[in-house]
Amino acid sequence: MISIDHTLRPADLASGLKRFWDLSGKKIRLLERNYDNAKGSPVFTIEGRYSTRGWTEWTQGFQFGSAILQYDATGEKSFLESGRTNTLKLMAPHVSHTGVHDHGFNNVSTYGNLLRLMKENKIPFNEWEKDFYELALKISGAVQAARWTTIKDGGFIYSFNGPHSLFVDTIRSCRALVISHCLGHVFQGEGDRKINLLERAIQHLRATAAYSVFYGEGRDIYDRWGRTAHESIFNTKDGNFRCPNSQQGFSGFTTWTRGLAWAMCGFAEQLEWIDSLDEQTLQPYGGKETLLSTLLRAATATCDFYIENACTDGIPHWDTGAPNLSRMGDYLDRAADPFNSFEPVDSSAAAIASQGLLRLGKYLKDRAAADEKGESGGKGHSTGKADPTAENGPSGKSALTGKADAARNGDRYWQAGLCVLNTLLEEPYLSTGDKHEGLILHSIYHRPNGWDHIPPGSRIPNGESSMWGDYHIREAALYMQRVIDEDNYYTFFNCTL
Repeated sequence: MISIDHTLRPADLASGLKRFWDLSGKKIRLLERNYDNAKGSPVFTIEGRYSTRGWTEWTQGFQFGSAILQYDATGEKSFLESGRTNTLKLMAPHVSHTGVHDHGFNNVSTYGNLLRLMKENKIPFNEWEKDFYELALKISGAVQAARWTTIKDGGFIYSFNGPHSLFVDTIRSCRALVISHCLGHVFQGEGDRKINLLERAIQHLRATAAYSVFYGEGRDIYDRWGRTAHESIFNTKDGNFRCPNSQQGFSGFTTWTRGLAWAMCGFAEQLEWIDSLDEQTLQPYGGKETLLSTLLRAATATCDFYIENACTDGIPHWDTGAPNLSRMGDYLDRAADPFNSFEPVDSSAAAIASQGLLRLGKYLKDRAAADEKGESGGKGHSTGKADPTAENGPSGKSALTGKADAARNGDRYWQAGLCVLNTLLEEPYLSTGDKHEGLILHSIYHRPNGWDHIPPGSRIPNGESSMWGDYHIREAALYMQRVIDEDNYYTFFNCTL
């Protein structure tokens, strides 16, 4: 369980962030100098050098998005030009890619970040350039929404495995649908039938909350508050849920921690967006309060599970049911050891999770403050309470009912997020070597397939980086940098404002 330091403050991370951005810039330049983009998207490192892995093209947006985030944090224009040029030159195939569920990764990380910077007045306004980014994001969201499976209680964006497959990580691709909708795009199907992007985004969020997240309600004997399944399998003939599964975790009945982290971050950022809408917009979909309750329950459950199942320093192992964890003694009662002999940790899961914890914590603290001021019910402030029928969380109390609980739990999640991020900003996770192209060490891609590099003398993978881990630690660092600098609050939907 994470040992939460309640004395830690954002300002305490300032010096670590300064060092981080300096190293980050060097890593971006090193990769640009060494990597041949003609080989495909860089995915993960082998002996410190980025390599590709043919599965799906889901990581190139992280590569160029990293340069854009670097500019955002430091103002160094060479990174902006690199990110902008490569987006223009190489990202168009990702906009029209009908075979993946990753548009929220590739295209929001590039076109979305560039449009956001323009809307935030961090790069010069140019009407034609704005229109170009908006068009790419409109089409990306529509292409993503076209990967659609209808089930008996809604529908979902299906994974690259096929129409039967709901992946938990696809929650972050809801951003693509949201942005396309907010930019006013009209998505049309056969016979000019208009397809509602907002409705599809909301249905996917609900499906993920209902089937990818467990709440201790006895769905199976491994049902625990907040655990997640990487994949949920459906019968496409009758729309019924069949079973949990996992592609990259140990099993469908254990929790792959990067999938857990995607859920934490995805639900938290969608909470922020839904809370910015008015009741009238959401009335056709059950109302704002009901939808916020669903998202809040899923966000708090997954964050609770992460806090309980990470090591004391906030770093998780790659799967909470990994078979050799039983040989490690009381591993949750001490800091993670990425060089152990039994099961690898996954720093990329921690990088993603830190942002989810921080966003949920801030959301709850802001909600409690708004309640105190009597501002609830207006745009940007939720009147929604957690579902009163929800299964109790690990504290034994109904999840987040009332002002005091919201404030107390908000502080808990916020401080946990600070602790995780603080750990990642230091060795042995921060990559300080001049020749290693990765930024965050000890990331895991696909343990069951044996894709991760095991160094000589070790029994498990360690010491390597991933494109998603490096991007998401930059995203979390930028989030915190803006908090410290009292800059505009960083959200994915700033590009639509």
